[in-house]
Amino acid sequence: MITNNLKFNNFKIKKNKTLKIKLLKILQDKNFFINYKLLKTLKKNYLYSYNLNKIKEFEKINNFNIIGMGGSILGTQAIYSFLKFKIKKKFFFFNNLNSKINTKSNLKKANIIVSKSGNTLETILNSSFFLKSNKNVIITEKKNSYLTRLAKKLKTEIIEHKNYIGGRYSVLSEVGMLPSELMGLDTKRFKKFNELIKNKKFINNLIDNTICIYKLIQKGVTNSVLLNYDESSHEFLKWYQQLTSESLGKKNKGIFPIISSMPRDNHSLLQLYLDGPKNNFYTFFSVKEKNSTKLKKEYLIDEMKKNKNKKVYDFINYQKVATENVFREKRLPFRSFEIVNRNEDSLGELFTFFILETILLANLLKINPLDQPSVELVKKETRRLLKI
Repeated sequence: MITNNLKFNNFKIKKNKTLKIKLLKILQDKNFFINYKLLKTLKKNYLYSYNLNKIKEFEKINNFNIIGMGGSILGTQAIYSFLKFKIKKKFFFFNNLNSKINTKSNLKKANIIVSKSGNTLETILNSSFFLKSNKNVIITEKKNSYLTRLAKKLKTEIIEHKNYIGGRYSVLSEVGMLPSELMGLDTKRFKKFNELIKNKKFINNLIDNTICIYKLIQKGVTNSVLLNYDESSHEFLKWYQQLTSESLGKKNKGIFPIISSMPRDNHSLLQLYLDGPKNNFYTFFSVKEKNSTKLKKEYLIDEMKKNKNKKVYDFINYQKVATENVFREKRLPFRSFEIVNRNEDSLGELFTFFILETILLANLLKINPLDQPSVELVKKETRRLLKI
């Protein structure tokens, strides 16, 4: 246990004291927070550009459209999926272009439109389908952009997206926390940084884990396969996928994160994982499910009768442990996360862990984790083709 909510088993790779000292110095350096101002969002005293009066305006609305792309929406979707069991209101997510988008609904909804630049083409197009009859809020930088001009025309309030927070790092800022307030969640519980930075177990595991990934990359092991044993965590892993891809995929460096749904993929991809090319490292990801469905014991026969008192989660967990044991025998590099409590605290700890991991990895790889220069090339070319 590295916290009360999170079990973590690190890669079985020899530790490196020199790199550990280097990363500790980075975390303890006062300039760390100057260089990475986005880390302010991880703290409880971060000042939002909205107030609670904004939440009260939406109290009678039970349905929300969240419209954005990439980091502007993935974190919010991760929160909603992971904690859906305690959310009474409904949230609909539009994070891709769909040639047959369904706009026919009698539900009274509010739109939360998110784009840091205010010029994201897909967000502009998707939002245009829902603006007419719904209440709208736009989260974007306060600068001249398509969305700020649209907001002026619609007389819609703009909530400022701070310019020092990249989309993929924005989940604990206005971008993710305003929707979380509307979901009825306790947003203060997501903010775990102050506690975690003082937690020696957490910091030591974070640093050792980062060093292990770095050493794997140095050996050419760059496919990061995420073995997911919890369906409600799929959107969280998509958030992590984007975070690592955009932050680290530069200068012919980086890791390629691949989400694998388990135990289903035991019957399609496991053979490749076990006996295929040795260019993968693995992350086992699971949640201790306390309200799992019970087996229908009246339909269990023969040897399966022994399991009549078990739940579906028990079988998922046995398969995860069995797979870990085989990976260990095959000497395949893997780490394991198990979330003990499904709540805001555990999700906040995970957000913090992976944001810090990404920044520390970038430091070891000597790349800038904050920019995304090549993505802009496709945006410019698309606008050239559209003549806009």
